[in-house]
Amino acid sequence: MHNSRIRLTLHPDQDGAKGLRAEYGERLVCVRYRYDTQQQKRYKTVELVVAEEQWTPPMQPTAPEQIVAIRVSALEMTVRQQVKQAGGQWDPQRGVWELRYDRVVALGLSKRMVRGTSC
Repeated sequence: MHNSRIRLTLHPDQDGAKGLRAEYGERLVCVRYRYDTQQQKRYKTVELVVAEEQWTPPMQPTAPEQIVAIRVSALEMTVRQQVKQAGGQWDPQRGVWELRYDRVVALGLSKRMVRGTSC
């Protein structure tokens, strides 16, 4: 099966996979048909779920130009001034500063980012 090519992938409810669905149940992910031209053979393979556990996806990388929200206390006058000079905008409704991600990193403020509130 060294030079085999997948020519067809079936989901469990499609014709050609229903018999295997009866055999493997909910563990069946898909059925694939592979063709090996050198050996002149067709292989039917299955993909099965063998384990399941909780998983938290990693955060997506932030694009440099993405606007993100950061928290800066009203008493941090120097930091507020730096954010303003870098182009930051105050959002009074959310109580956060909005600034490009690359500028947040350059100012060393990435730990102040508010998760899930990119603009």
